[in-house]
Amino acid sequence: MKVTIVYESLFGNTHQIAEAIRDGVREERPDAQVDCVRVAEATPELAGSADLLVVGGPTHMRGMTSSLSRKMGVSAEEKSVVAGGPSHELEPGAEGPGVRDWFDQLPAAMAGSRAAAFDTRGDVRLAGGAARGIARRLRRHGYELAAKPEGFFVEESNGPLRSGETERAKVWGARLVR
Repeated sequence: MKVTIVYESLFGNTHQIAEAIRDGVREERPDAQVDCVRVAEATPELAGSADLLVVGGPTHMRGMTSSLSRKMGVSAEEKSVVAGGPSHELEPGAEGPGVRDWFDQLPAAMAGSRAAAFDTRGDVRLAGGAARGIARRLRRHGYELAAKPEGFFVEESNGPLRSGETERAKVWGARLVR
């Protein structure tokens, strides 16, 4: 079985969840080939060759990121540091294309292709989530969803992840390949 996990991450939280999902897949299916790649490195060929495609990203403005929301996030972080606030290291490629942009290059899936969607989000009223939008785009590209879209919680807008979320992501990843 070949599993490809594609993620977008600004401050590392979604990256950590993607790696935990990868670890869960590997524990459940040690024979599986698992690729865990940033969205900028996820070629259409890599995505298309997967038996299971897992796609995730952070939640911005109650949904999937956009080039504007990523720029706003980076700008807010820079302003916080200048004002003497806490510093959160940006992920490589944080200002580059996101999952929303990546879907523009993703070809239609072959019949029977399976996928799953996840996000990271705050646990506040009306926070929304990106996973449903990711799942909707996966279905539009012809993928059958292997699970309901899943959200993983961060404590603050820039993180860290809530305690226990990486373990929950491992369990979710294992369930995807059972």
